[in-house]
Amino acid sequence: MKEGRWLLLIHQLPPKPDYFRVKIWRRLQALGAVAIKNSVYALPFSAQATEDFQWLRKEITAGGGEASVCRALFVDGLSDQQIEGLFRAVRDAEYGEVTRAAETGTSAADITRLERRFREITAVDHFGAGGRKTAEAAMAKLKTQATSHGRRDRSPTKRGALWVTRPDIHVDRIASAWLIKRFIDPKARFAFGAAREGAVSFDMFDGEYTHEGERCTFEVLLQRFGLERDDALRAIAEMVHDVDVKDGKFGRDETPGFERMIAGIVKRHARDEARVVRPSPPERSAQS
Repeated sequence: MKEGRWLLLIHQLPPKPDYFRVKIWRRLQALGAVAIKNSVYALPFSAQATEDFQWLRKEITAGGGEASVCRALFVDGLSDQQIEGLFRAVRDAEYGEVTRAAETGTSAADITRLERRFREITAVDHFGAGGRKTAEAAMAKLKTQATSHGRRDRSPTKRGALWVTRPDIHVDRIASAWLIKRFIDPKARFAFGAAREGAVSFDMFDGEYTHEGERCTFEVLLQRFGLERDDALRAIAEMVHDVDVKDGKFGRDETPGFERMIAGIVKRHARDEARVVRPSPPERSAQS
């Protein structure tokens, strides 16, 4: 009997908390899995895909959900060619985002971000999506322009930029907004919703500053803006990480109190605009 060409993750997530659903969705995106129907995601069968889905299944069940991993052979309905088309369509959309961003980029930070994103896409481009060549050409053009105009600056933002993130902000976005306003862009303005042209996006899918691997957005901002050597900010980053990612990586004694403080801000202030202006992490100098 012919062996199944596809590996499926079939899962059911608990309705709450919202962060857990977002976390699993991000994991699936990072693996390059595509949805073939609600709560059923596919990858081409391989030893690596099997390991990835098995780890994700454990994470889902540990979080109170249900999940199964199976090897599949489609005999009716979807054909292998149609499933390959789903993968190409998703990758083409992602390459398209890189292309559009490269066409409007100007800085070294733009190049670094897009190169990283391009590598992430190609790593899961299992069926050679056609948008890759267009994205490569746009990135090559951006590099040439940046070099010729001497634009390899450290900071990708102007003072007073509009920073946009997802609504209903919690620990990582509250802390990141505080960091932006205090150390990166003192005249920053904030908006909550979908990404928009001309704005700097953070802590959202495909944002300019968002989760990278196991690092939360606050940690990414520290690294990208050269602030990670500051002991006080690094301590805050460790607390933000543990509250946001919930992996207990750093286990600082101050973290439970920090978590209660953030929860109090969220409980007292329903509007995101109010949460941003509250004194979130401790008011510490980056030069201390």
